[in-house]
Amino acid sequence: MTAHRPHTTRSTLLLAVLALASAAMTTACSADEKGARPTAPRTSEAPAAAPANIEKIAALTGCEADIRTDADELREGVCVTVRGSWTVTTFPEEKFKQTWLESAAMYGGTYLVGPRWAIGGKPELLAQLRTKVGGNLQKLRDMNAPLVTPASPAP
Repeated sequence: MTAHRPHTTRSTLLLAVLALASAAMTTACSADEKGARPTAPRTSEAPAAAPANIEKIAALTGCEADIRTDADELREGVCVTVRGSWTVTTFPEEKFKQTWLESAAMYGGTYLVGPRWAIGGKPELLAQLRTKVGGNLQKLRDMNAPLVTPASPAP
């Protein structure tokens, strides 16, 4: 275990931002056209959520993750299989995951989210992965999506 660092270095922060942008771009094309906000899953068929460990999550999903970011605030790995590709991001604390999700919302997309981890990929693939690792599917609205408002009654 690494010692707690009171200040984040610029390079570590840059790595975290790059990892976020990369993960968001992976799912940007799969954003919900209606700009839905995060939602809870509709079924309870998923197992208990996997631990916040890339290697364990990757093994549960049938891949060996290629680690591309290993920073204090997050670790990110990429899985590429015949089923498709996805990113697995883990966080040392829940607050880092929440900040990451808030930042990812500007790109939209769907994520499979568990305690201190998030998986980005196509929604159909995430639904399949959910049966292996648990978690909740969350649809994030991108900043360019129009707001959906209820219709006003006619005067």
